[in-house]
Amino acid sequence: MTVDLSVVIAAYNAADTLGEQLAALARQQVAARWDVIVADNGSTDRTREVAATWTDRLPGLRVIDASARRGAGAARNLGVEVATGRDVVFCDADDVVADDWLAALHAALRSRAFVAGRFDDTLLNTARVRRSRALPQRDGLQTSAHLPGLRHAGAGNLGLRRELFQAVGGFDPDARYLEDTDLCWRVQLAGVPLIWTPQALVHVRLRGTLRSALGQGYHYGSGERWLARRYREQSGPTPAACTLPDPMATSGDSVPSVRPHRLLHRAAATTRALAGVRTLGDLGAWCWDLGWGIGYACAPVGEPEPVRIDPVGGGVAV
Repeated sequence: MTVDLSVVIAAYNAADTLGEQLAALARQQVAARWDVIVADNGSTDRTREVAATWTDRLPGLRVIDASARRGAGAARNLGVEVATGRDVVFCDADDVVADDWLAALHAALRSRAFVAGRFDDTLLNTARVRRSRALPQRDGLQTSAHLPGLRHAGAGNLGLRRELFQAVGGFDPDARYLEDTDLCWRVQLAGVPLIWTPQALVHVRLRGTLRSALGQGYHYGSGERWLARRYREQSGPTPAACTLPDPMATSGDSVPSVRPHRLLHRAAATTRALAGVRTLGDLGAWCWDLGWGIGYACAPVGEPEPVRIDPVGGGVAV
């Protein structure tokens, strides 16, 4: 039987939240044939057992072992390998999709090859947690100072043609964080635009503790550092917008390095911001920003391969 859509979920120690996401998928009403793949990335809790309890309630649910290589991108790649849908859509194990999420993405993908939906933080988070981080992708696609001419979106609400995903090489497993930004940039540099689809709504679960906010900020900062290195010499359709001189690199460096005076400036700004903290939500936001700065300045991210992009052909509808 031909499948129109394959939903791919990367999961790691998600036993406490995965059931909510699968319940939300079970409520979907969409005029399409679809299936669900849960790619378990080496969980040590009951993630696989929780997923298995939904076998009779979700169409074609498969739980696959994606533990060979750690990372959400690597897990999603394995999920797409076993997917049979013309299109693949991604959501996360700790979020909750709206009841019409799949129908909205399916409608968008009928005429477009690459789409992303909207995030909401009101359903799953307290007011304090919401104050701890400004949620992106609420009113439009995300932007980055590194490639301001291109947009990107989180993999928790993303859909594209399976053949397009395969043509650009899928998620880069070397990108441990912001692998979704990297994929979005590569697809667009290959000539396929990313289309904003606000009708496709996902309720996002934010990090609720100061430690987790600090850790996530660090990971995102390290991901930005990796992207800055990977795309440092990249030129896209608008070279002025896509050339990447690293503001933290010294003259003549082949790899971006952090200037001491910039590090001191960042430390001073962070200290001043701490003086303005009044609530736990403010403190959470401060921890996230602190983690981001440390991650961008100090994380060991190696030297990624530069991007080489060929235009996508083969009759992919854009």
